[in-house]
Amino acid sequence: MTWIDFANLIINGLIEGLVVALPALSMTLVMGVNRFPNAATGDFLTLGAYAAVAGQMLLGMPLWAAAITSAAVTALVSAGSYQLIFRKLAGRPMVSSMLAAIGLGFLIRSLISFFAGHDQRTFDMPLVRAWNFGGIRVLPTDLVIAGIALVCLLVVFVLLYQTSFGRQLRAIADSADLARASGIRAKGLMLALWLLVGAISAIGGVLLGMKSIVMPEMGWEFLIPAFAAMVLGGIGSPIGAVLGALVLCVAQELSVPLLGPSYKLVLSFAVLALVLLFRPAGIMGRIQLVR
Repeated sequence: MTWIDFANLIINGLIEGLVVALPALSMTLVMGVNRFPNAATGDFLTLGAYAAVAGQMLLGMPLWAAAITSAAVTALVSAGSYQLIFRKLAGRPMVSSMLAAIGLGFLIRSLISFFAGHDQRTFDMPLVRAWNFGGIRVLPTDLVIAGIALVCLLVVFVLLYQTSFGRQLRAIADSADLARASGIRAKGLMLALWLLVGAISAIGGVLLGMKSIVMPEMGWEFLIPAFAAMVLGGIGSPIGAVLGALVLCVAQELSVPLLGPSYKLVLSFAVLALVLLFRPAGIMGRIQLVR
């Protein structure tokens, strides 16, 4: 493998890592605050992608407008799932919420398959040629995808670390009882959190659809890499989730010449197992007691 091949693999890994960082960040936010892995995150991605496809096919929207609409739709579904399901399971063992999330994911996937079928869909986008820089190939579409993902991540981090919403949310994540004693109202914050989680997931789904194809199982296939990235970066650490996604996806791309593309998902399982075995807290996480 030449250095040009190596550079192309790293570029592809970084672009895919930025996209996977969105669902990984979404899962991290729920895990850090609500204390359970939201297994429906992958299907929120799928819902966002199909909502954008519907906006283009049925309403004739441009892709940017369809993406914004899909983010709003998925955010409402996410907040509704919290209000109807997860809020009522608060205080129960983590496995209850996790199983409910798995069931919600199956429900969303089944409804999508029922109404949209199993045909593969694509977004209506102009065909562009890759730019070639001495053998290093970069698709303009990939740069757009990376740019949108970076902007979304930046917006989320500004919300988390530069606003009152983020400070209150982090206070609840550290200690819900102390936050309640300080006068922080958790109900409105939780709805806002789940709206944010849904919007992030939808944008991630649209970006995945722009990079490949849209099908009912697309989000489920990216759930394991997103979960592995969350664990690798440190459960409950938003910055760690992004770093974990970048490291994992670059490692996956670099493994392709040795293992082949079919084993990229296997590498996610291997990374997940090794991290849980040798460093359960992840890159930036800290060991906490589960409440």
